[in-house]
Amino acid sequence: MDIVSVALFTPLRRVFDYLLPESLNAHPPRPGQRVMVPFGRACRIGIALERKAGSDIEHSRLKPVEAVLDAAPVFDEEALALAQWAAAYYQHPLGDVLGNMLPVWLRRHRDLPVVPTSRWALTADGVTALAQGSVRAARQREVLEKFAAAAGGAALFADADFAWRSVIKRLVALGLLAPSEPAPTRVVEGAALELNSEQQIAAQAIIAAADEFRAVLLQGVTGSGKTEVYLAAISHCLARARQALVLVPEIALTEQLVARFRRRFGSAVGVLHSGLGERERMLTWSACASGEVRILIGTRSAVWARLPQLGLIVVDEEHDPSYKQQDGFRYSARDIALVRAQNSHVPVVLGSATPSLESLANVERGKYLRTELRSRAGSAPMPVIECLDVRGLELQAGMSAQLLTAIGDCLKRGEQVMLFLNRRGYSPLLICRHCGEPKRCDRCDAFLVYHKGADAARCHHCDRQWSRQAGARCCEAPEIALMGLGTEKLEEAVAELFPSARVCRIDRDTVRRKEALREMLEAINAREVDIIIGTQMLAKGLDFSAVTLVGVVDADSRLYSLDFRAEERLAQLLIQVSGRAGRANLPGRVMVQTHQPHHPVLRQIIDEGYEAYAATALAQRREAALPPYGAMAILRAESSTPSAALKFLGDVRRLLLAEAPAELDLSYPLPAMMERRAGRYRALMVMRAAQRIDIGRLLRVALPALDEMAGKARVRPAIDIDPQDTL
Repeated sequence: MDIVSVALFTPLRRVFDYLLPESLNAHPPRPGQRVMVPFGRACRIGIALERKAGSDIEHSRLKPVEAVLDAAPVFDEEALALAQWAAAYYQHPLGDVLGNMLPVWLRRHRDLPVVPTSRWALTADGVTALAQGSVRAARQREVLEKFAAAAGGAALFADADFAWRSVIKRLVALGLLAPSEPAPTRVVEGAALELNSEQQIAAQAIIAAADEFRAVLLQGVTGSGKTEVYLAAISHCLARARQALVLVPEIALTEQLVARFRRRFGSAVGVLHSGLGERERMLTWSACASGEVRILIGTRSAVWARLPQLGLIVVDEEHDPSYKQQDGFRYSARDIALVRAQNSHVPVVLGSATPSLESLANVERGKYLRTELRSRAGSAPMPVIECLDVRGLELQAGMSAQLLTAIGDCLKRGEQVMLFLNRRGYSPLLICRHCGEPKRCDRCDAFLVYHKGADAARCHHCDRQWSRQAGARCCEAPEIALMGLGTEKLEEAVAELFPSARVCRIDRDTVRRKEALREMLEAINAREVDIIIGTQMLAKGLDFSAVTLVGVVDADSRLYSLDFRAEERLAQLLIQVSGRAGRANLPGRVMVQTHQPHHPVLRQIIDEGYEAYAATALAQRREAALPPYGAMAILRAESSTPSAALKFLGDVRRLLLAEAPAELDLSYPLPAMMERRAGRYRALMVMRAAQRIDIGRLLRVALPALDEMAGKARVRPAIDIDPQDTL
């Protein structure tokens, strides 16, 4: 048993064998430990998988393991099994899957980061100084008094409005404070709201499955108090000394949710998302692994976090497409959460006001238990949704007179307004006034969007930008006209139309700074904002108690997409946005502007609600054998030349047809809807079958040949299992 198989963090579809040197015989690497091994002309970090007696490679050609980097495995047996399942299901290299499961720090560094001092306590001199009143500085005295009441850390200063860390540093230098050992995390629960009857039934359905796997679909109308159900189930989980994982689709959602959870559970709550620095993510991962973090709230990648005492998983807004990774390792965090819960024998809660059609089909099949919250918490009524026909009307910045009047009335009553427009920037189209030529990105098949704040035209796909006049080669002296409406232009117009109103815009341009979103949400909740303008970021679970009017400026943009999921996305978005209105005791009103007031999908969503739409859509999907009533995968390819990706997929199609069963359907290769992106040309081929196993079996057989063909053609292939974007 002198050979160790190692998975390296590379996109290669194989593991590598290494010799176990005598120096490591006493402490050989265990499965799941990181090891340093030679690879090519350098050394790389990988994960030890197993020890074995033989190898397909000649013994003399094997290189030795250089070092074992960890005292204990970073992957336990359950995590390794999950990685192997994900690699097989998504047809992705195991080493790259394992790399995605770890913080970047563990992929790049040999050693773990030094954990900073996070707790302090009074020294004997500090006790004396405080008793004698010899500390004159008010801030120093305030800090000492806090530590006199209880030893602790940052949680003691959660509401502090001064630079308390610098004060502590000075007190440590004076010998009045000293670092203390971290205390075991104690969960001291704050007051809980009393659940109504529907919430109690839902919470009991989750709690009843505490020691077994059960998928519970918590379908509750917007404002029905799904979070309170989560809190009740998590409280029961913590009482059993277990950990809980809460997934949210967007970083924007973590702000309000974390604040709410910390009010209830204190410092036991940890946060993990891409907005944190590399070192912060590593420290949170370590705190989860040690059990210091009892509740982890995070976005998609948090599904892999090491939680050795996992007792419950919650997937909030489970319908959201953000849970699907769209490049590299294309996994669905929602589906991984389900498999992880099943492997760990714990319940998983999928919460949404507008469940995905996949989840509703699983309820239909008896795989999920559905529990419903049909009324809003407290006395809040459901909002009234109105469809505004704007055909032929004169619009001001995209807004009809009826919507403008409603905004003015709302402001007079001291209530807040939300305007939804799912296009950021100032103008989504720049056109030469002489010849009518639109300005396009020179690396993508996309129109440039003008951003007035930066005075630049920007591509929203490759993020390149130009000055407003640059690159207009159509005419000798082009005159550029700005066409269309984006959130930036809407904000400008609203400020002119309602000069006394305080306006706030929330989109990806305004929340780039780390603290920007938190500051905006605080201002909104403090009633320092009158009109909120934003994109789909506003639709995802944010709670604004004073918003009574929601205006959907343009509901038409998704009505004619070729993607079969587009109508489902539109239905979910409209219902979610509408749910921001009337969250407290005030009645809510939603005004949806459209040039297609009789469109059957739009009418059904507005007149009959999401459940009626979902029933119709499921029947149509069943008839067409589309997901969730059929399996789908997409083979994608991209290349630096226009025809290489299409030719490669044509060759792959002939290869697959030779092995494919008759019931498996392979489309002809076709260019992606946006064929050129970031200077590369993209093509795709759709695979459909009644069962996923047929697709998986065929791909496993064909993958070695497919990878070899891709290398020769200099094409980057990608396999997308259960795609959320089919174009």
